[in-house]
Amino acid sequence: MRLRRATCVTCYWHAGSFVAHPYSGGTPTALHPVAAEILSAFDDWIEPAKAAELLDHLTPETIAESVDALTSAGLLLAEESPEAARDEQIAGQWETWAPEASFFHYATQDGHYPTEEELAACEADSAQWDTPPPALFTDYPDAPRVLLPRRPGDLRVPYDQVLYERRTHRDFTPDPVPLATLAVLLATTFGPVDFIDCGHGALFRRTSPAGGARQELDAYLAIRNVSGVEPGTYHYNVHEHALELRSPGLTAEEAAHLCADQAWAGDAAFLVVLSAVLDRMSCKYRNPRCYRVCLLNAGHLAQTFALTATALGLGPAQTGAFHDTPLAERCGLDNIGHTPLYVLAAGWPHPDPRRAPPPARLSTFIRTALRR
Repeated sequence: MRLRRATCVTCYWHAGSFVAHPYSGGTPTALHPVAAEILSAFDDWIEPAKAAELLDHLTPETIAESVDALTSAGLLLAEESPEAARDEQIAGQWETWAPEASFFHYATQDGHYPTEEELAACEADSAQWDTPPPALFTDYPDAPRVLLPRRPGDLRVPYDQVLYERRTHRDFTPDPVPLATLAVLLATTFGPVDFIDCGHGALFRRTSPAGGARQELDAYLAIRNVSGVEPGTYHYNVHEHALELRSPGLTAEEAAHLCADQAWAGDAAFLVVLSAVLDRMSCKYRNPRCYRVCLLNAGHLAQTFALTATALGLGPAQTGAFHDTPLAERCGLDNIGHTPLYVLAAGWPHPDPRRAPPPARLSTFIRTALRR
């Protein structure tokens, strides 16, 4: 029987142990680091006896025991086995994004979900709550601030009109966005709607769904063209409905550079950086799959942002392409416990957009595969 090392394997050090994690279906296994050398001998299909010849500095007993253990863990796969076929399929499908995306996707699948009894026991465990939970709101008390107007905006645009007029805009006019318009957009998207009792204190809800109402996402703004606000980066203080200055000044060139050198971002009146306060989520949800929820929550907020901006007459945009480290530094974030996840933008939409895609025509559909 010939064996091969699983293609979908990530190795790492964790809690003082060297771990090999076959994420296509095997078991994360703590190994002696020498196991990596043994696995390297199975880079392609090979019989164990032939592999032993490549590892002649190790005893046959050591190799035999290691092969058994590595096979049981799913790190070595048998030729023509279902496990080998699945490993090859995953590796081929995810090749473009491997190993980072494929590892995260599969390593966080099929985890243990606590039963209601386990949840109740966890809630009752006072030791879990010995450490005070993270603060409900983020604020920077010593920062210069701009108090935003609390005048309600007119959002009574028909729902179907907002839904079907919502488009991602990449062209904006040079006209400044009024401070009152920005204030309505921020309050509607990020402000509290009401407060609930989670059993260990209050949580607040927004107009968007959020896993466990943890509200781990904060909004930071890179403002370039808003009336009454000097260019710079700011934090939106949800509690005070205010902008807190994090760093002064912002040029169109810098805004574009922060968004992976996308020129359109420099034309937007402002950017909104969605940043995760990880402790707010991880203090309750310990499963690493919950990082997925943080990403999904960012999408929920982005959709509400886009629809609200459309209702206010603004042109919304969003991008996942940005330079993480300089963006975090510009917002005053440590990029560890407070880290950027998504960038939104808005401005007045240009009446004659240059970057908008053309409508699909007959020739477009002729070269398009509509079905398999």
